[in-house]
Amino acid sequence: MTGLTDYAGTRHEPAAEGARILSLVPSITELLFDLGLAGNLVGRTHYCVHPKPEIDDIPSVGGTKKVVLERVRELAPTHVLVNVDENTREQVEAIRDLGPRIVVTHPIEPEDNLQLYRLIGSLFGRAEEAEALAGEFEAALVGLRTAAAGLPERDVLYFIWKEPWMTVSQDTYISRFLSLANWHTQSHDPETRYPEVDITAELLGRTDLVLFSSEPYAFTTSDIDDFRAAFPCGETTLLPIDGEMTSWYGSRAIKGARYLQQLAESVV
Repeated sequence: MTGLTDYAGTRHEPAAEGARILSLVPSITELLFDLGLAGNLVGRTHYCVHPKPEIDDIPSVGGTKKVVLERVRELAPTHVLVNVDENTREQVEAIRDLGPRIVVTHPIEPEDNLQLYRLIGSLFGRAEEAEALAGEFEAALVGLRTAAAGLPERDVLYFIWKEPWMTVSQDTYISRFLSLANWHTQSHDPETRYPEVDITAELLGRTDLVLFSSEPYAFTTSDIDDFRAAFPCGETTLLPIDGEMTSWYGSRAIKGARYLQQLAESVV
């Protein structure tokens, strides 16, 4: 994804002034605000919750995977921003049939945020603001990588769901982001990006950290206590982790890099 070419390889022309943007990706919705594009945002999903309270003024079209097409038609967007993981192909194609320009995103590496900023900024006349965000993100990465150079490598399990227990494969943005702190997710079937796992003594025995994310399942301290009681954790460290800071790309990734640095430095 470079310049005005999105992840799907589609080359876009700069949008005309007054573009009407529908974002179906929570982290990109936040990015639009931080690029000064709130006035162009005509729709969002239920899961687009930042920034508060400004986001409450933007109409919702449903969930990221359950979009109400009639609402999309009523809002008449010129551009719809989607993501490979967040939205279904069937829904995106149904929206495409309504006529808006579809912009596809799919950050995997943390550095992909730089191209994301520049794509959105160039497309909607916010190139200068995009470069400012890029500079902030690069500085945050330098800080994290510098700190990580003095930290030990750790094998981690990052839980996103329970019953069934689900984690992330190494081919995900979350896994690549955690690796910036020398935290390496356990190997899983590369064909399954968010696999179910069996909790065994062998698995926990080769795990240094078990991380319980705040999303999509909102793990609580009670969940962590129950896990400790149910499974042979031994010396394995169990920690809650802010899922927005590790899974949201866009402008949130700047705060995310700083957050991960502080968290990694705090782990004894």
